[in-house]
Amino acid sequence: MSERTAVIAKDLRVSVRSVERWRRAWREGGLEALRSAGPANSPVVTDAQFAVLEEELGKGPAEHGFGVERTRS
Repeated sequence: MSERTAVIAKDLRVSVRSVERWRRAWREGGLEALRSAGPANSPVVTDAQFAVLEEELGKGPAEHGFGVERTRS
């Protein structure tokens, strides 16, 4: 690890390994390799699943075994 890598990691508040991984990606694939691929775990909810969720949420907490309904003040 170079001192420069450690400084970059500190300035960006990331691990040294992240800086090294980014540098390797840049060397191997250029700027395109550094583009974000989006969140690692982006959940995909279908329209049908969302409709079921909306219906269940509309029933309220008591319907799902929670005793007290709370409202925001």
